[in-house]
Amino acid sequence: MKTLRLAPLLLVVSACLSLHSEEQQAEDAEKALLARHDELMAQMDQLYSLRQQLQTAPIPDTAAAGRQRRALLAAEAGMMFWMHHYRRPQDTVAVARRLTYYSGQQQRIDSVGRLFRTSVDSARLLLQAPAANHPTP
Repeated sequence: MKTLRLAPLLLVVSACLSLHSEEQQAEDAEKALLARHDELMAQMDQLYSLRQQLQTAPIPDTAAAGRQRRALLAAEAGMMFWMHHYRRPQDTVAVARRLTYYSGQQQRIDSVGRLFRTSVDSARLLLQAPAANHPTP
C-alpha cells in the first residue's frame, strides 16, 4: 500500500531528473561550442602572423602567396561571420530546440576550424618551400 502512495512522488522525481538531465545536455552543448570558439580565437594571431610572413617572404610564386593570404583572410572572416551571427537561445526555449541550435552551430564552428587548419597548414608549407629549395650557405 505504501508503494502505491510513493508512485506519484517517484514519477515527479523521475520527471525532474529527466528535465535536469536535458538542461544539463543543453548547457554541456553550449559549453563545448564556446570552448571550440575560444580555441579558434586563440589562433587568430597565428593567422595574422602568417599573412605578414607571406607578405614579406621571398616567395618566387607570388600568385601562390596571394592565394594563401586570401585563404587566411577567409578563415578569419569565417570566424567573424560566425561570431556576428551566433545568438544564444533564451532559457525559455525548449531544450530540444536549443540542442538542435547548438548542434548546427557546432557544425558551423567546426567548418571554421577546418578553414583555419587548411589555410594555416598551406601557408606554412609555402613559407617552408623557399628555405628547402634554397639552403643558406
